[in-house]
Amino acid sequence: MSERLNKLNEKIKTLPEKPGIYQYFDVSGKIIYVGKAKNLKKRVNSYFTKNHDTAKTRILVRKIHDMHYMVVDTEQDALLLENNLIKKYRPKYNIALKDDKTYPWICIKNERFPRVFSTRRVIKDGSKYFGPYPSVYVVNTLLDLMRELYPLRNCNYDLSQEKIDAGKYKVCLEYHIGNCKAPCVGKEKEATYNEYIEQIEHIVKGNIASVIRMLKDKMQEAAERFAFEEAEETKQKILALEKYRAKSTVVSPTIHQVDVITIEKAENKAFVNYLVINNGTIIHGFTVEVKMKLDESDEEILTFALLEMREKFNSQSKEILIENAENFEVEGLTFFTPQRGDKKHLLDLSQRNAKYFKLQQQKQESLKNPEVKTERILKTIQKDFRLKELPYHMECFDNSNIQGTNPVSACVVFRNGKPSKKDYRHFNIKTVEGPDDFESMREALYRRYKRMVEEGQDLPQLVIVDGGKGQLSAGLDALEKLGLRGKVPIVGIAKRLEEIFFPGDSIPLYIDKKSESLKVIQHMRNEAHRFGIEHHRNRRSKGALVSELIQIKGIGDKTQEDLMKHFKTVSKIKAASEKELVEVVGLAKAKILQEHFKGNDKKNNTI
Repeated sequence: MSERLNKLNEKIKTLPEKPGIYQYFDVSGKIIYVGKAKNLKKRVNSYFTKNHDTAKTRILVRKIHDMHYMVVDTEQDALLLENNLIKKYRPKYNIALKDDKTYPWICIKNERFPRVFSTRRVIKDGSKYFGPYPSVYVVNTLLDLMRELYPLRNCNYDLSQEKIDAGKYKVCLEYHIGNCKAPCVGKEKEATYNEYIEQIEHIVKGNIASVIRMLKDKMQEAAERFAFEEAEETKQKILALEKYRAKSTVVSPTIHQVDVITIEKAENKAFVNYLVINNGTIIHGFTVEVKMKLDESDEEILTFALLEMREKFNSQSKEILIENAENFEVEGLTFFTPQRGDKKHLLDLSQRNAKYFKLQQQKQESLKNPEVKTERILKTIQKDFRLKELPYHMECFDNSNIQGTNPVSACVVFRNGKPSKKDYRHFNIKTVEGPDDFESMREALYRRYKRMVEEGQDLPQLVIVDGGKGQLSAGLDALEKLGLRGKVPIVGIAKRLEEIFFPGDSIPLYIDKKSESLKVIQHMRNEAHRFGIEHHRNRRSKGALVSELIQIKGIGDKTQEDLMKHFKTVSKIKAASEKELVEVVGLAKAKILQEHFKGNDKKNNTI
C-alpha cells in the first residue's frame, strides 16, 4: 500500500498547475475514473489529502494504482475532453446516463422521390435523420400528419429515370385511393415532390410557421388563377398544420431556438429533463436517468447530461435555460435563469417533467419491491439527520397540558418508517408542578429509556423531541443520567419542522422541503401531538366525571372505578336504585351514596 502511495505522490509532485484531464487506473490497468480540473496539481492532490465524506470516494481512492493526465488550453477544452473520454471508456466511478433504449427517428431517405419513414437505426448513407423522439406515438403522429398533407410514396422501388422510362412499374392501390401520385410511372414531377420534402423538413424541425406562410402564398396564387379546388386543398393543409401547431406550441412563438434542462435527485440517482424549443414549439422532450457514483453536484451532472443531449438531438441552440445559471460555463453557450414570462414557464414545465418521471420510477420500483421504498426513505432520513445506521426504529415525544393541569407526555414509535401503534406510550407527569415543558420532557424520556434498558429492549436509532434547544437539552440530560448520551441519537424540531437542532450545535439545520424524510417526521410529530392531546382530554374528562365521587367519604378509588365502569356517568349513578348500587358496591357503600345524593338534592332545593 505504501509503495502504491509513494508512486502516486511522486507523480502528483510533478503535475503542472494547468487545466486538463486526469485518468485513474486500477491494479489491472483499467480506467476507473476520468476527471477535469482547472488546476491539475491541486485537484488530483485533493483526492489523497482530504477526508472524503462519501464512502464511494474513499473506495475509489483505495483502488487507484496509477494516474495519467493531459494538459489542455482552457477549462472548456477539459470539459469537452472529459465528456468524450467518459463516453468512450465508461469508467466505473463516473456518472452515466441510463439510456439503453433505442429511440425512433424520422428518416428522409437519400434517394430519388425520397421516402419518409420511422427507423431505430441511423445509417450514414446521406439520408437525413430527425430525432430521436421519446416515443413511437410522437413519430407516428408526425408521419400521419405528413401523409395527410402530402402524397408521399411508401414503396421501396428504385425510381431511377431509366426504370420509369422503361415502364418497369405499374400503379398500385395507393395511387387509386389518392395517397400517392404515382411517381413510379411518371405521373408526379420530381420538382413538385421535392417541394413536399422541403416542407416536411421544416415541419420536423419545428418551422411550422414558415410552411404555413408558403402554403398561404400558394393558396392565394391558386385563387387568383381561379383554381378553387387547388386553393381549397391547400387551405385544408393550412388548417391541419395550425391544428397541429396549436397542440404543440406551449410558449410564445417569439422564442426561437432555446434548450431547457433541469434536474431532480433521489439517493444515488438523478433525473434530468431536456427540452428543445424551436419557434415556440417543443420539438423534443426527453427525460433520462443518471446513475451517480461519487455524490456528484447538480452542476457536474447537468453539464455532462447537457453535452450528451445536445449531441444526441443535434441541437443548434445557443441559449440554455437552467437553474442557477451563474454556476455554468460552456464555450459558445449562454446560460440564463428566467424569473418570469414564457421562458420561466418553460423552465417550470421541464422541472415538472423531471419530477413526474422520478415519481413514476419510484412507484414502479415500489410495485416491484415494496421494501425498496422503505429502504429509500430510511436512507434519506439517515442522510438528513447524520445518522450512523438506518433508523428502522424511531420515537417522537410531545408534551400536552392546559394551564398546567393534568400534564402528560406522549411517545409514538415508528418502525420501518410506519406507525407501530401497539408500541405507543403515554406518561402522566408526576414530578413536575405547573406547565414546565422542559422538566416534563426530561421526566418522560428518563422513564421511557430507564425501563427499556432494565428490560433489555432494543433502543431506537433516532429520538425526536418536539421543541427547540430547551426541550433538546432536557432530553439530553435524561439520556446522560442513564449513560445513553452519544449512544442514542436525539434531535429537537421547532417551528413547524423548519428547524432541526442537533446536540452541541447552536445553528439549526433546515431540511429540504422536497425530502421524503420530512413527510415521515411530520407524520411522527402529528401522531405524537394527536396521541398526547387524546390522552390529556381523557384525563380531564375522567377527572370531571369523578370529581363529585371523590368528595364522598367512604368511597375510595377502587369503588369509584367500579361505579364508573358499570354506570359510565355520575348522573346514572344518582338515578340508580339501591338494589342496582348493591350489586356493584355492596349494601354499606350503596347507602352512603344514596344518603349523599339525597342530602345534595335537599341543599339544591333550599337554594
